[in-house]
Amino acid sequence: MVRIRPEASRDASAIEAVTIAAFRDAPHTSHTEPFIVAALRAAGALAVSLVAEVDGEIVGHVAVSPVTIGEGLSGWCGLGPISVAPGHQSRGFGSKLMHAALHALRWRGAAGCVLVGEPAFYGQFGFRATADLVYPDAPAEYFLALSFRTALPRGIVRYHAAFSAAGDAGRDATTRVE
Repeated sequence: MVRIRPEASRDASAIEAVTIAAFRDAPHTSHTEPFIVAALRAAGALAVSLVAEVDGEIVGHVAVSPVTIGEGLSGWCGLGPISVAPGHQSRGFGSKLMHAALHALRWRGAAGCVLVGEPAFYGQFGFRATADLVYPDAPAEYFLALSFRTALPRGIVRYHAAFSAAGDAGRDATTRVE
């Protein structure tokens, strides 16, 4: 039985291990995900940080951090990274983490959430690509948004500085919205 719960301070090394393992062989990664999570944590910028636990072992994690849009529109968050240990993938743990993270965002009054990911997977949670959203490092169909309140805003989406602090000089922590 999986238990989804908020991250505790003692979980940092287990989250790092799960994140490294989950992205080790993943396509389209720069392998900076554990650095991003650690930098978000160190900056106090994890709006939501949940773990999936099975028999006391952390087997998954999802991080959500605030983003700003345009000249300061707040209330939106960026989801990711989300990680499930390879031995526990395809068992619904990622979906449980997604549902719990989105529930937490709605409960906190967030306006919406953006992410870069597989449309077939994230579409089941209501995420959709839109012609108004452009992400410079990925095809437009992989930049997805979910509004909890109204239509999608327009502007430039800025992620927390932790995304560029990951040591990947080629990664732009800003998503441009036309």
